[in-house]
Amino acid sequence: MKQLFANWIVGGRAVIVLVVLVWCVEGVNSLLGHRLNYYGVYPRNLETLPGIIFWVFLHGNFEHLLVNTTPLLVMGLLVGTRGTSRFIFVSVMVTLLAGLLVWCFGRVAFHIGASGLVFGYFGYLVALGVYERSPSTLIVSGFMVIYYGGLIYGVLPGDSFVSWEGHLFGLLAGILAARLSANRAGKRDEPFF
Repeated sequence: MKQLFANWIVGGRAVIVLVVLVWCVEGVNSLLGHRLNYYGVYPRNLETLPGIIFWVFLHGNFEHLLVNTTPLLVMGLLVGTRGTSRFIFVSVMVTLLAGLLVWCFGRVAFHIGASGLVFGYFGYLVALGVYERSPSTLIVSGFMVIYYGGLIYGVLPGDSFVSWEGHLFGLLAGILAARLSANRAGKRDEPFF
């Protein structure tokens, strides 16, 4: 029970730091008339290649950020319960890999928003159940599919103002992160609960 509590505290700290950072960036961006959005991902433009680092921290407005906050908190907490290093690995991998794929293959537009990271966390948590098959990862994976399964429609082209490419590549990067970091037989289990 003590370890369970410690896992949730670690996860909570990690995701709170991330969410506070994203909200602070939006506060500054809002004061600047959202000029920071030019540091998002703009495909195939060498000047915007550094945007693959910043795109998940930038949003069109507070409403856009608010929509991303709850799933970012819930899924980020679950990823964070696996440890700070795992949380950082998954977050960085999804941000950079999905950002790079959007830069290479996305529509010509600025791609911004933490939804790419949300889709990455979703892909990671669902795929972890497939790769590890432990009771706790299967329960979390099932919860993700039941509660957040509707997210999958966000990877399909739709509204021109929504980066479905960021969603799709975030999801794929999250699945790859799960594959690379899943505990194999013989390794110590890192349960969610």
